[in-house]
Amino acid sequence: MSCDAFPKILCFTAIVAFCSSCSSNSGSPSANTTTAAQPVPTVDVVKVASHKLSISIRLPGELQPYEVVAVYPKVTAFVDSIRVDRGSIVKSGQLMARLVAPELAAQRAEAQSKLHSAEAQRVEAEAKLASDQGTYERLKAASATPGVVAGNDLEVAQKAVEADHARVDATRESAQAARAALNSITEIEGYLQVRAPFDGVVTERNVHPGALVGPAGSSGAQAPMMRVEQANRLRLVVPIPEKYAAGTVNGAKVEFTVPAFPNQTFSGTVSRIAHAVDVKTRTMPVELDVNNGDRRLSPGMFPEVLWPVRRSEPTLFVPTSAVARTTEATFVVRIRNGNAEWANVSTGEVEGKLIEVFGDVREGDEVAVRGTDELRPGTRVNTQLGGTEAQRQSK
Repeated sequence: MSCDAFPKILCFTAIVAFCSSCSSNSGSPSANTTTAAQPVPTVDVVKVASHKLSISIRLPGELQPYEVVAVYPKVTAFVDSIRVDRGSIVKSGQLMARLVAPELAAQRAEAQSKLHSAEAQRVEAEAKLASDQGTYERLKAASATPGVVAGNDLEVAQKAVEADHARVDATRESAQAARAALNSITEIEGYLQVRAPFDGVVTERNVHPGALVGPAGSSGAQAPMMRVEQANRLRLVVPIPEKYAAGTVNGAKVEFTVPAFPNQTFSGTVSRIAHAVDVKTRTMPVELDVNNGDRRLSPGMFPEVLWPVRRSEPTLFVPTSAVARTTEATFVVRIRNGNAEWANVSTGEVEGKLIEVFGDVREGDEVAVRGTDELRPGTRVNTQLGGTEAQRQSK
């Protein structure tokens, strides 16, 4: 091949490459052509609903006797006999134990002697008063005739009567004091008979015949003689958490269960509310009255209480799925004028498939059924009413 042919070949190759390039560009869109806009997403929304919260939670409680008394003797004495034992059912005023205290008999005899002496002095004083009063009356009558009775004699007789009146008053008071002392000892002797303070059951017995017992706090009273509890009526004490305390009302009927009867449900009535929160536990004690006529329940049991939670005012609810959480915020995606926006909220109680929300939302606002941080604020969306089940619950 001659050297003159090389330029021709190079020229031909360049022409072919140029034509090929032009053909390729003619079959594709221009690089400067604007890309077609992405479609607007459609979001299921539900309206924020308002109604009063009405749910039940499970709380621990404790059954306590409606009345309980630790029985101590009034005086130091020896136990003569005991007629009841642990588990005995007693009636109000029933004799449970008899005590003996020989020194009380001596005190009673002394008091009787002092009363007899005081009565004798009273009778003597009254007799002298009557005698002096008669003398004075006669002298006074005789003094009507001039010169018969000296004026000094009449005055002496009058002063004697006044002194007798004072003596009679003093002896009467002494007699009353002696009688009161005797009655006091008689009452103390009555305490030697230990009686039931109310209808109940004896839950504890700590002494036997012959034991020395004494009043509470004395050296011989380390423990009570007996303990009596009212079992046909009980108190159910429930510590209510602070956030649930506002809706507690007197007269509400509350159900509970106990481990001893797992298949049975019992009930009580709210009767006493502390109206004060314990600063240590942040709970408020509430007492329920429980009728226990059949005595199946016992003081000391720990029931599980189905406690009703109520709000005094309506609150806002959304489906639980509508609440989104990130490391920075808790929010719902509110759709307003076709734009998504994040509304910060705090959550409350769950009621079925709904949850309480508090914050920058209002009743009737439309929020996405599924809250997600993928719907950024300002995103354009189309909406359709969704969350059918949640919407039905919110009505």
